[in-house]
Amino acid sequence: MPFDQPLYPVNLSLAGRRCLVVGGGPVALQKARELVVCGASVEVVAPEILDEIASLDGVICHKRPYVAGEVTGYRLAITATSDPAVNRQVFLEGESLGVWVNSADDPANCAFALPARVRQGPLLVTFSTSGSSPALSTWLRRRYGPEFGPEYAVLVEILTEARARLLAEGTSTEGLNWQGALDSGMLELIREGRLAEAKERLQACLSSSLD
Repeated sequence: MPFDQPLYPVNLSLAGRRCLVVGGGPVALQKARELVVCGASVEVVAPEILDEIASLDGVICHKRPYVAGEVTGYRLAITATSDPAVNRQVFLEGESLGVWVNSADDPANCAFALPARVRQGPLLVTFSTSGSSPALSTWLRRRYGPEFGPEYAVLVEILTEARARLLAEGTSTEGLNWQGALDSGMLELIREGRLAEAKERLQACLSSSLD
């Protein structure tokens, strides 16, 4: 196995934080694009860099080889090169400097694994084999990802609004019948465009647990 201990699941907030991508090809494009979506401040280093990477909003490109010690000052780094020596260099430097490094398709030089994922608004569903089989993670995403349509983004929004309202009123959200509300057919109502009814059903379930 690439990792000899269980991995700790965590979702990172990278908004405004410096992230480095070493590599300038299609894989680097994918990694840089995902970091941009998360609001990271992204810099890319490689002798050759795709035009699509350079055109990504806010991405800074350095068209040259990686320089020793360059990973310093970044929160996170991803290598996407075909050079194992570069991958190893960045990983070892990251380990010594406290920078988390992932090397695409090079698990021996990874401090963390990137899962296959599905996004619908704030909802993030991930599939991971802890780096053992990216192919299986991708297959799981293709098989089960379509079950999470745009209605889930609406569902999260409705739940978020209800929780914020309760907290603003000084009401604890712990112990309320959220699961009962989710089991009550809210998702089906959202799919049918009956948002008001979905909200009413949620309110009824939550109110019943406050009585």
